[in-house]
Amino acid sequence: MTSSWSLDDVDLVRLDRLASRIALALKTGDVIALSGPLGAGKTTFARALVTRLGGEGEVPSPTFALMQRYETKRLTIPHCDFYRLEPSELDQLGLDDALAEGVVLIEWPERALSWLPPDRLDIAMDETATPDLRRIVLTGHGAWEARLERLQALSAFLDKTPYAEAPARYLLGDASTRSYARLVLPHRTAILMNAPRQPDGPPIRDGKPYSALVHLAEDVKPFVAVAGALRERGLSAPAIYAFDLDQGFLVLEDLGDRVFGSEVARGRPLAKLYGPAVDALVALARKGPPELLPIEGHAPYRLPSYDADALLTEVSLLIDWFWPALHGRPAPEALRDEYFGLWQPLLAEAAKADPGWVLRDYHSPNLMWLPQREGIKRVGILDFQDALAGPLAYDLVSLLQDARLDVPEALERDELARYCAARNAQSPHFSSDQFVALYATLGAQRNSKILGIFARLAKRDGKRGYLAHIPRVARYLERDLAHPALAGLRRFYMRELPAAGDLPPLVL
Repeated sequence: MTSSWSLDDVDLVRLDRLASRIALALKTGDVIALSGPLGAGKTTFARALVTRLGGEGEVPSPTFALMQRYETKRLTIPHCDFYRLEPSELDQLGLDDALAEGVVLIEWPERALSWLPPDRLDIAMDETATPDLRRIVLTGHGAWEARLERLQALSAFLDKTPYAEAPARYLLGDASTRSYARLVLPHRTAILMNAPRQPDGPPIRDGKPYSALVHLAEDVKPFVAVAGALRERGLSAPAIYAFDLDQGFLVLEDLGDRVFGSEVARGRPLAKLYGPAVDALVALARKGPPELLPIEGHAPYRLPSYDADALLTEVSLLIDWFWPALHGRPAPEALRDEYFGLWQPLLAEAAKADPGWVLRDYHSPNLMWLPQREGIKRVGILDFQDALAGPLAYDLVSLLQDARLDVPEALERDELARYCAARNAQSPHFSSDQFVALYATLGAQRNSKILGIFARLAKRDGKRGYLAHIPRVARYLERDLAHPALAGLRRFYMRELPAAGDLPPLVL
């Protein structure tokens, strides 16, 4: 299967812009086949692509060497020019090895037809009657058929925004299918979010996948709706300049690069960041979410509830993934029944307590430091598309028991007390003792979930880097289980899980 995209009257500026957009879609193992007569611009395009991937230095045609490698910030680019290739030389080039290490860029691919993989992007370039303009036809083969269609849709979306002429610089992808890029114009920047609709996973209960049971966002509609609501409440969620809800494209305000985690790495004291972040949660507690969140030009979005079933489904990850990784076998049914029997009454009560906003991942990877702003606006907030209506303590746990940063117990205790004092001042009905018990319950729930997620990522997806965070999360869990309200749960965990300092290697 193939898909095609034709572009007429392409000058050097449009060629560079096209290269920047194609660069966003590339990953290790891709092949781009560049065809066209001498002087059509194949090497010019290759140079632009390597530059947009973050390469440095000169990018000459590799004609005489047949292949040159370029190291960019994201990918290795083996760049081949087969104009002078002899048939006997093809097997000696190590193209299969090159494919395994990066993106293979081939000029004159017709001289290597026997090697070209079925999944590739062909780019045919031809001269026109105007010397400085080219006609370009892109053809996606195999898996590139759908990828090219999405790339074409992305370009059509961007061309209708004020950032149509902005080159795109890849920023990052995340654990989902989302990716981000910075759109750069001379005097302003913006962030492009490319978030295709999330496919449903296999059903795990009642015919529903995990994502549906725990109310994870499937498209960008929640992000747009929640961003508007947070900004209305005086918080620094990014403004949205343009969006396509159907395709999953957004152009967002650029909040910069000063993520909390990188600020801590540069030496900024944790307390200087977490104090304003706690203040932002206090402000958010003043006004709960409405039943429906408006979206300009579209039907409103109904915020899901963080119900007991969702909380219980999340906590099942520990017994489904982390316990087996510790013990080398699935948890027995009797043990599972005991585990869920302990959790069910705790989570049924927690789901109804102190209701308000739950942004869900309110922690260092998703918080930006904006020192040019004042008060709570200094805290930029990202990645809130999975927001819910539920217990307010959840986001405070996410922050003060950050899975990616070591939060000292004294700082956690001080900020928890400061939050409770501020909530007490807001409402005479607020109970610090009840809130602290709720905080411990949701902390144990969240950290149990995270241990399960990290074990799953390591075993199922081969992402072993998450294992480094497990001892930290286990220490947080021990703090939570020390609360008297969780005495029964604590006895179970002490019996079934080693202490945080004695965790053995997981069986993966």
